[in-house]
Amino acid sequence: MTDDERLAWLRLARTEQVGPVAFENLLGRFGSARAAMDALPDLVQKAGRSGPLRIPTPDDARRELAAGDRMGARLLCAGEPAFPQLLAAVDPPPPLIWVLGDIGVASRPTVAIVGARIASAGGQKFARGLAAQLGEAGVTVISGLARGIDGAAHLGALPTGTIAVLGGGLDDIYPPEHSDLHRQIAERGAIVSESPPGYRAQARDFPRRNRLISGLSLAVVVVEAELRSGSLITARLANEQGREVLAVPGSPLDPRAKGTNDLIRQGAQMCESVDDVLTAIRDMTLRERDPPQWKGAAASDREIDALRERLADLLSPTSVSRDELVRATGAPVPVVLAALTELALAGRAELLPGGMVTQG
Repeated sequence: MTDDERLAWLRLARTEQVGPVAFENLLGRFGSARAAMDALPDLVQKAGRSGPLRIPTPDDARRELAAGDRMGARLLCAGEPAFPQLLAAVDPPPPLIWVLGDIGVASRPTVAIVGARIASAGGQKFARGLAAQLGEAGVTVISGLARGIDGAAHLGALPTGTIAVLGGGLDDIYPPEHSDLHRQIAERGAIVSESPPGYRAQARDFPRRNRLISGLSLAVVVVEAELRSGSLITARLANEQGREVLAVPGSPLDPRAKGTNDLIRQGAQMCESVDDVLTAIRDMTLRERDPPQWKGAAASDREIDALRERLADLLSPTSVSRDELVRATGAPVPVVLAALTELALAGRAELLPGGMVTQG
């Protein structure tokens, strides 16, 4: 990747309304981030957006790269050799990640351990011991650096290398008492984030962080979780990504066991020891995804213009699959994807991972 294309890749990834799905579609349609950037103003105007998109300038992108350099961090774009293979297999992968430390630890088998922030002493002991045993077995443990189960898992795996995935930038350390743990993880493993350096995480960023945690992992182990928990979101994402989900059973009297017990009722594997995890991942293989590309002939502007408003009329607040929209319109897949991407850029559609679409 040339420096010019790398800069365009970063600018496109940071452009308003461009999420992983739109990014992949634009890259597939135009062949490069630079060509997609050149086409954006015309695309959003045709799709009916009232004002211009917020597009980072080249200087904005250079400032982000310089901030990462000052931290000793590295920007990895999807498709580059060092980009973690498991994450590249996610549909769609994040366009880019920032890494502080040695992302090489992701080349070993990887397992996420997640759970309650307000965790029991027993739950933290189990997570710490499980992480240590997995590390000794050559497995890299991944978690989110939060209080409770996350912190215990990182501590257990610290001697063998662990990966912390953050919702904010690489320097957004929360909780503050994990600042030393953050430093040690960067020295012995890696800190990973989709967000730019200096960015402070907000609530909307944590589902995206959870998607990275599961995407980097062959399996996700949930140690403790209430019925409404971010850890259960991570487990759901793991299922959608074709990863294994394991849950540690607990007392029915403890609210922190309700989520894990429910996962087991729904078909998650029970985790009582490290052997359960090692058995679950032993035969797992994930097919590497091909680079983004159109299926069939390229879409013409005339075809896209003719379909765009028809697709907009078919959308509603209830999500629908892109395949269903293809069936409903009878239009070729490339034309539907291109028109949906333009509607998303105009804020009139939302493209969701897993091939779903809602009204914007």
